[in-house]
Amino acid sequence: MSISQEDLAEVTRQLGRPARDILEIAARCVCGRPLVVKTNPRLSDGTPFPTLYYLTQPAVTAAVSTLEATGLMATLQEQLQQDQELKAQYLAAHQSYLEEREAILEVEEIEDFSAGGMPERVKCLHALVGHSLAKGSGVNPIGDIALENLEWSKDHCSCQ
Repeated sequence: MSISQEDLAEVTRQLGRPARDILEIAARCVCGRPLVVKTNPRLSDGTPFPTLYYLTQPAVTAAVSTLEATGLMATLQEQLQQDQELKAQYLAAHQSYLEEREAILEVEEIEDFSAGGMPERVKCLHALVGHSLAKGSGVNPIGDIALENLEWSKDHCSCQ
């Protein structure tokens, strides 16, 4: 897999630090700039990195932070405990996440750990939204719900 120098430069600009260990751009803005990167499960310095999908675009990152501050995670956590269908879909998202990451590289230290609290908790909407943006609607139900509640839309450019 390759990534262009323009993409690396843009992700570096978005993050405010050097981009590292990126495998590909997993989702793009309607203008073509990166929204989500797919990251190597083991960083070049040897550190295990369980977050396969990482939000980079500042507007969506800020919108997710704002959404987290509203208490949506607690609401979703409660919904996850009460709704068996949602729980099963979230477990399936966790399992597919692990399978995809392990197809890239098996990292023993993070073997059963995916991201965002999956499959039992709602811990990080950034990771869950990144997963939904990268894989599309219907793969990660909690990420999808968070996307629906954002004051940001993937259909409109908000790049700076």
